[in-house]
Amino acid sequence: MIPADLQMNLTGSMALKWDPKNLEIRTRSVEKTLEPLVIQVTTLVNTKGPSKKKKGRSKRAHVLVAAVEKATDNFIEKGEQIAYENPDIKQEMLSAVDEVRKTGDAMSIAAREFADDPCSSLKRGNMVRAARNLLSAVTRLLILADMVDVHLLLKSLQLVEGDLEKVKNASSQSELLDTFRQFGRNAVDLIQQAAKRQAELKDPRLRDDLAAARAVLKKHSMMLLTASKAYVRHPELAAAKANRDYVYKQVCEAVNTIADVAQGKALGGVALPYDGPGELAAALDDFDERIIMDPLTYNEVRTRPSLEERLESIISGAALMADSSCTRDERRERIVAECNAVRQALQDLLSEYMANVGKNKPADSLDKAIENMCRKTRDLRRQLRKAVVDHVSDSFLETNVPLLVLIEAAKNGNEKEVEEYAQVFTEHASKLVEVANLACSMSNNDDGVKMVRFAASQIENLCPQVINAARILAARPRSKVAQENMDVFKEAWENQVRILTEAVDDITTIDDFLAVSENHILEDVNKCVLALQEGDADTLDRTAGAIRGRSARVCNVVTAEMDNYEPGIYTERVLEAVAVLRDQVMPNFAQRVEVAVEALGTQPQRDVDENEFIDASRLVYDGVREIRRAVLMNRTDEELDPDEVLLDEQGTYDTRSKSSAHTEHDEYPDISGINNTRDAMRFMAKEDKEKILQQVEIFRSEKSKFDREVAKWDDTGNDIIVLAKHMCMIMMEMTDFTRGRGPLKTTMDVINAAKKISEAGTKLDKLARQIADQVSLVLFAEHALFFHSGVARNCVFKSENSNLVAVNSAYDCERWLFVA
Repeated sequence: MIPADLQMNLTGSMALKWDPKNLEIRTRSVEKTLEPLVIQVTTLVNTKGPSKKKKGRSKRAHVLVAAVEKATDNFIEKGEQIAYENPDIKQEMLSAVDEVRKTGDAMSIAAREFADDPCSSLKRGNMVRAARNLLSAVTRLLILADMVDVHLLLKSLQLVEGDLEKVKNASSQSELLDTFRQFGRNAVDLIQQAAKRQAELKDPRLRDDLAAARAVLKKHSMMLLTASKAYVRHPELAAAKANRDYVYKQVCEAVNTIADVAQGKALGGVALPYDGPGELAAALDDFDERIIMDPLTYNEVRTRPSLEERLESIISGAALMADSSCTRDERRERIVAECNAVRQALQDLLSEYMANVGKNKPADSLDKAIENMCRKTRDLRRQLRKAVVDHVSDSFLETNVPLLVLIEAAKNGNEKEVEEYAQVFTEHASKLVEVANLACSMSNNDDGVKMVRFAASQIENLCPQVINAARILAARPRSKVAQENMDVFKEAWENQVRILTEAVDDITTIDDFLAVSENHILEDVNKCVLALQEGDADTLDRTAGAIRGRSARVCNVVTAEMDNYEPGIYTERVLEAVAVLRDQVMPNFAQRVEVAVEALGTQPQRDVDENEFIDASRLVYDGVREIRRAVLMNRTDEELDPDEVLLDEQGTYDTRSKSSAHTEHDEYPDISGINNTRDAMRFMAKEDKEKILQQVEIFRSEKSKFDREVAKWDDTGNDIIVLAKHMCMIMMEMTDFTRGRGPLKTTMDVINAAKKISEAGTKLDKLARQIADQVSLVLFAEHALFFHSGVARNCVFKSENSNLVAVNSAYDCERWLFVA
């Protein structure tokens, strides 16, 4: 294990063995120390005869020569000092110092001769050669001095290796503890010296390798102690030996890595499997680049098959993701639809390229086809990202449950159950790794992908050892060392899962995570209500646990995301929404679940207030939706999903107002890239958009007042508040339509939405009159009727003019398209 540059002699000291011709600078300190001398020599060499400037405006050559001589003397003095302080490399250092002294003297003579006659090309050439020799000699001296640090680090490493061998061969608990104390002290010293070396290294990859090795050494030290104690105490158990050997191997590999990196050796000499972006994301990026070309370079024979082949490869990857077990049916259908849309868009684009071959100026239809192609690939990316987050949301939920069940079986000494739960635990770990790799496939974040892959590999390696620790405990449930060993491996597993979770969160966007989490919570809420209605206490309890887990994940992820922003109104609003969900809504939901499960668990079953439970469940969903709404407040229209409205995707559970049966037919079949009036809105002239935006801002101002007023009232059982919110949601859909997004797509959708507002306003008027009839104070009743009669008139006006408003909007869009 001793490095090639440092070898042991018979006395046990380290002898230096290095190549004087190797001038590779590996550390920042050498580079920084050498830099002033290089600047001085370069300035001297570049001197071009007597200065024409006034005295005092520039350095003369003699001044530069003196500076070089002084710097050389300093190098010689420091080199001799290092040589006498380190006997192991004294001879090598003194030889390097002598070389610097000789080349320095030669440089001084040549430089002074050149300074006296700067116009002589012969003297300039002599000085340049002397300067090169001096710089080479100084560089060798600095590299050798730098190797002193490596020498000290490897001496510390040698001590750790000796300690590891003693720990491995310990045969009693007392011997093990004594040797481990010495190992601990030497390991701490090695970690500190490795940290200093890491800070000095220039190569970022070597720095990363050294940092990883230090982390492994630090993290596995306690595991080595407990695993070794368990093996020494129970040598008859194969699982105990497997545990100890695994940790011992990890520590030895870390020590080897430190030794290799200290000498600048590349690990393995090839790229690690963790490097590189996600395969599917890279393929999509490459495809997006290739579809844009000069029509003159398009070749039907070569270009078409090449692009079609690349697209089919992407679609094959998308199909694998769609067919995965955790992909929702609706998501699968959307992925298939987007794949078909991308296929069609490519064919349209290739046809346009064919039509524009040989033309001096490409037609506008080609630009539209390219834009449509890019939009379709962007839509496919969105669905694939959300499919990934579907998996992440399901798999990284209650990640500690399989572990806790396994440990509980081990504590009870039930070896049969341990083997059964070990299978469950293995499947759980495999699923985490599978989903992590799936997340990597759709990420362009190279560093993030590398972190996820590395963390996933650690999970794979650690999984069987956690099971071995459980087997040891199951075989010796009363053994203290077995329990300690299990606790250490449990902590290591939980830390590694946390690291993997955070790494996966870093390469998935929070927008996708919140959209998917909101939908999953909605599914679980509906399952909870159904379980309550069917009297299924187990399903109710299990699903409610999933809701609590998902909500906690949302709070944690969003809170971590806000750490990336400067504190302000935006972060305050988001964190306030998180606090409401975590501190108010979830405790209330947990209480309702506990009451319901307890009632359903009795014989005979007691009645449960279903309305209260539904309200508590709905508040959870509303809380998550409000967090998502707050997070997306700083997004631009381009950053939002164009099919989303009120910050949701599914259009269920009052998130969309269900204002109309949203039509899907193409209103503009003759115009590429525009299928309906909503699409056309996105292409309106800037002046028209600004006019619409002014009206929208007025509406938003009124809506803010409405929100503040409604917040004062509990909408539980309050039909007026519910209707008012419903009408506001429809109006939000209509304002989104004017900005080219939201669920309303066609002119008929807008007409139907306006009719819904009219119908809701009629209901609101009717309710207000009923309340007024019951009020004893006549003055208040008259005031209420007067107010709500105004609401009724406005709603009738809205209904009667909805057709005109929608038709005018459609006319404006068509007029703009015709002009364009």
